[in-house]
Amino acid sequence: MRVKHALLLTAAAFALAASGSVNAAGLNKTGEITIPGEPLTSFDISFVNQKDQHYLLADRSNKSIDIFDASADKYIGRVGGFVGLIKNGEKAVSDESGPNGVVVAGDEAWAGDGDSTVKIIDLKTMKVVDTIKTGGKTRLDEVAYDPKDEVFIGVNDAENPPYATLISTKPDHKVLAKVTFADAKDGAEQPAYNPADGKFYVAIPQLGSDEKKGGVAVIDPTSGKLLKTLEVDNCKPNGLAFGPDQNFLLGCQANGKKVGSPMLVVMNAQTGKLVADIPDIGGADMVAYSAKNGQYYSASSNFQPSPVLGVIDARTNKLVDKVAITGGSPHSVAVDDANGHVLLPVGKPNGGCGCVQVYSPSSPSTAVR
Repeated sequence: MRVKHALLLTAAAFALAASGSVNAAGLNKTGEITIPGEPLTSFDISFVNQKDQHYLLADRSNKSIDIFDASADKYIGRVGGFVGLIKNGEKAVSDESGPNGVVVAGDEAWAGDGDSTVKIIDLKTMKVVDTIKTGGKTRLDEVAYDPKDEVFIGVNDAENPPYATLISTKPDHKVLAKVTFADAKDGAEQPAYNPADGKFYVAIPQLGSDEKKGGVAVIDPTSGKLLKTLEVDNCKPNGLAFGPDQNFLLGCQANGKKVGSPMLVVMNAQTGKLVADIPDIGGADMVAYSAKNGQYYSASSNFQPSPVLGVIDARTNKLVDKVAITGGSPHSVAVDDANGHVLLPVGKPNGGCGCVQVYSPSSPSTAVR
């Protein structure tokens, strides 16, 4: 019987490998990228420019955008000039710290700062070439880019009410529109661009007074108008990443306190409806998708009892793996789709490496467990 059982497992693993799909595989840590300068105690969003495999990290500890070669897993350099980590005594003031969100538009990086500005970096000269004010008193947080219409979106999450600013990435850098989220009562979080319909989608943790009711705001980059808000229950969405078939994963912050059991949610942009609940994983901030790996990833820094990196099969919308993470606030994740590497910055506090951890999908045969 033992021999027969082993043969069945081997056959199942071989069939999965033969299909050419690794989306049912877990992750193995394959490296760490050292970050020079001040120890990494505070950071925010990270982003991979798929055209050149350069990985950008908003490093508050060094008041900079750090740039890495994701093809070789090595540090290249940094661009300073950001406000860094702001403190009130010993307490960090995240709403005024920066850099925060970062995205690449052509040969430029656009990064939100803690003083309600976006700083534009020429990636050839590695210098800040423009600074644009967005009219608030607190940070410009998460960002996204529409390459078709050449429009940037940056979200001021800590204003009351929160709002988004649309800016042309053409040479004039014209401010196109301001979109206010009047019903948002707990900020506004990760935006993403949907190339299928040409719209921005923005995660809204809470709509109105009901802590269990969140949403996704849909914005037209060309008119600058808020078109609609898709509602979602028991999630408190923070992260948002598009996957296949106009599905998107919401990184739910819900973690079993006031908003029910921890879970992530998959919705469809075309129908506006729920596709799947993914239980036993929550406490998320940023999420990402890899077309190469066929997986979503959840930086679940607030998952209890300890942080994890969640792995979700984007075909079945099932949880594949939860990788335990030791260290400070692993809330940001990005993927290099050329090599399938998953990049997770981990802070120095609480026994962390103060580095960027690199993960790769395990082979399908090792994922049978």
